[in-house]
Amino acid sequence: MLWALALCAGVAHAHENLPASLMVQEVQDQLYSVRWRVPQTQGPAPDISPRFPSDCTPATVPSLVPAPSARLSLWQIRCTQGLPAGSRIVIEGLGATTVDALVRVEWRDGSHASAVARPRAPDVEMGHSQAQSMAVSGYFRLGAEHILSGIDHLLFVLCLVMLVPHVNALIKTITAFTVAHSVTLALAALQWVQVPLPPMEASIALSILFLARELARRNQGQSMAIRRPWAVALAFGLLHGFGFAGALAEVGLPQGDIPVALLLFNLGVEVGQLVFVSLAYPALLLWRRRPQRRLQWMSRAPVYAVGAVAGFWWLQRMLMVVGVQVS
Repeated sequence: MLWALALCAGVAHAHENLPASLMVQEVQDQLYSVRWRVPQTQGPAPDISPRFPSDCTPATVPSLVPAPSARLSLWQIRCTQGLPAGSRIVIEGLGATTVDALVRVEWRDGSHASAVARPRAPDVEMGHSQAQSMAVSGYFRLGAEHILSGIDHLLFVLCLVMLVPHVNALIKTITAFTVAHSVTLALAALQWVQVPLPPMEASIALSILFLARELARRNQGQSMAIRRPWAVALAFGLLHGFGFAGALAEVGLPQGDIPVALLLFNLGVEVGQLVFVSLAYPALLLWRRRPQRRLQWMSRAPVYAVGAVAGFWWLQRMLMVVGVQVS
């Protein structure tokens, strides 16, 4: 059973949904520089590419630039109509993936437009009529989707919920986790602290494996995680904050967008986390109230399942740390 779960973990990569980013900046009349970044934290980067309006033609050949955990391409395009209001940019191949793409266009007069292309809607409409920052729902939704689709973060929160004995301890523990990851998320997103993403992702997997081990041994003595789960949540929350920051740092957002993106993204993460906890905690209460109907192995099965998946992720990500590509 554990071997089957480990194989399933290979399909459920935790962060393949990190968004791509397309930055288009006007440098001369009708001439635009293009910066196309596709994250590849887990195996090869998705096969996606931007398609501009028909009046836009390449002015230079795209060149690949070395970038950590990403495929970064730079080139220039010439648009005879200058990307007016209503211009559409399509991210080809996006519909076959689970990633989003952030698109931003900047004009020489200082105006700019931002939008999000999604797998079910891979085209975005740009132009001066949209010369505003991305709508509030854009970054907020990105944060909520990142936590709800980030299986590793959810498994860590699930382990925290399983550790605490009552609701007061749960509130204290989740608050500590929130404070910790908010601090490191801000530090990383504002580029005050820079941490390589692959080792951090491996550390996050190791944190889940540690909590699974503590849960499996909870009847053998009172460890730190059992006595003070809030302290463990605080310590590991610092690691997970860097993981959350990957969703913003890896897309290369302009400095002007980072403060509002940071706030809204973090709010989205917190709302998604609260939704998950509000569903997981009542389910665990019902599970605990019927011990006479469960065999002993059924009580341990969720813990061993989480440990098996986390162990597989840790091995997989350590291969990425040492430079071995895992498809």
